[in-house]
Amino acid sequence: MTSPQQLEILDLRHFTARQLRPLLEQEAAVWYHRLRWDYRGSIELLLQYLDSRILPGFVALDRGRICGFCFCVYEGQKAVIGDIYASAQEPSPLSIVHTLVRHLLETLEASPDVLRIEAQLLLFDEGVLPAIFAATISTHTRLQTFPRLFLELDLAGTPNLALAPRPASLPELPAEIELCRWSPSFYQPTAELIQTAYVGHLDSEINDQYRTLAGSERFLHNIIRFPGCGVFDPDASFILRERRSNGLIGVVLCSRVAPDAGHVTQLCVAPVWRGRRLGDFLLRQTLLRMASTSYRFVTLTVSENNHSALQLYLATGFSTRHRFDAVVLDKPVRRPIPWPPFQT
Repeated sequence: MTSPQQLEILDLRHFTARQLRPLLEQEAAVWYHRLRWDYRGSIELLLQYLDSRILPGFVALDRGRICGFCFCVYEGQKAVIGDIYASAQEPSPLSIVHTLVRHLLETLEASPDVLRIEAQLLLFDEGVLPAIFAATISTHTRLQTFPRLFLELDLAGTPNLALAPRPASLPELPAEIELCRWSPSFYQPTAELIQTAYVGHLDSEINDQYRTLAGSERFLHNIIRFPGCGVFDPDASFILRERRSNGLIGVVLCSRVAPDAGHVTQLCVAPVWRGRRLGDFLLRQTLLRMASTSYRFVTLTVSENNHSALQLYLATGFSTRHRFDAVVLDKPVRRPIPWPPFQT
């Protein structure tokens, strides 16, 4: 008979990378099995941060044995939950997750400088995290849930689409627009395009980085220069720009997440150029490039209620591999209490 868990929750900064490496390597195996992602690059980066003792978070121990962890990062008045993981070898991993979430959210809700909390944790099935969060947060914090889809395309399974696009399936590029491969010179204009493309968009409710130029620059920095979403692949990333003004019209960015798998990290078109199938053109260009190299699978994530994007991906041959949730918590803004009028 298995004895009940005796969990102890300690500050993440008390632990070294060496102590947490076995748990993180176990998590990497789950990422590869469930999503085809080689998560080892992300883990090595995370281990460096762990040894620097700068990540806020918690570790769960059962009788002294590490069985789970969580952490977050701060961006101004926002906290982004970077990971929550409990060992699948434990008898009740979800109870460990629930305990970790409770400790993390209690800390964040008690932090006066944190007004917003975001989480997109792909390993959790749809509905799991929102239920845990709803049971944990205070009644004053607003919880929003956004269903998301993890889509996958088998390039070898769709040769006509990926390898030999036909005129009927690949839209013609207007003469005033040119296609360019990614170059570092496009970095700043791409950040500006991303901010413009997501004004009023559903995804800006999920990730508030899209709402400002500084946030879009941070988003771009993370996907191009850090391995959190794989290793950026400039050869499979493209730009559309207007020939006369050199202004950017659209962008597709891709990363390699495994030796045989790529991930589309961004696809957007400027609002004034929408409706001309330019997103379709960019997507097929990157699929052609990946199919001509060593990629076998291409993945991406999309909000289920982003109907136009979802329709494009499904029509291109993508199918749903996994369903998960983006969760946003907004704390009430505490207004300062005015001083009472001076009494004479």
